[in-house]
Amino acid sequence: MHPWLPGTPAAPRRQAPPVTPGTRTAIFTGVIISVIGGELCPPEAVRAAEAVGRELAKRGATLVCGGRGGVMEAACRGARSAGGHTIGVLPGRDALETPPNDYVEFPLFTGMGFARNIVVVLSGEAVIAISGSYGTLSEIAYALIHEIPVVGIDTWDFAYHGHEAERITRVSDPVQAATAAIALAEARRTALRG
Repeated sequence: MHPWLPGTPAAPRRQAPPVTPGTRTAIFTGVIISVIGGELCPPEAVRAAEAVGRELAKRGATLVCGGRGGVMEAACRGARSAGGHTIGVLPGRDALETPPNDYVEFPLFTGMGFARNIVVVLSGEAVIAISGSYGTLSEIAYALIHEIPVVGIDTWDFAYHGHEAERITRVSDPVQAATAAIALAEARRTALRG
């Protein structure tokens, strides 16, 4: 039985760090990285996604994804195996309509269908795209529109006048993907503050 279905006991939660009155301390001090990719995907994408999730968790990043199977489940599995946190932004209204994968720690049910893709992207400070189908393409587009850095492992490529295909940082290795995404997210965070 999935932990988010009715009648399943709740898993123990970690306690948030204390907040000092008068300060602007954030609960999340690490970056949040969106991992996107298809639910139906080749085995090499699953392996890459799991390794990406694990590498993000080792570096203290929180992973946000669409919360379903394929790349999303593999990335969550990797993150949780390394003690990381996972957020799943789901298309349905509840766990009965769209059950999250077993490795989603914090499910967010939107009732938005594919429109939830914008929430997945805007929740992260950078995006890692692994393989993917049309939903992944829409998420890449949202990231580029909103100037959120994109790192890609064997994902969509495009060439169209007036658009810079090199805005997607292409890597072939999950360690490179995690490292690049975190560096890009931290650079973006610094630029937005300054």
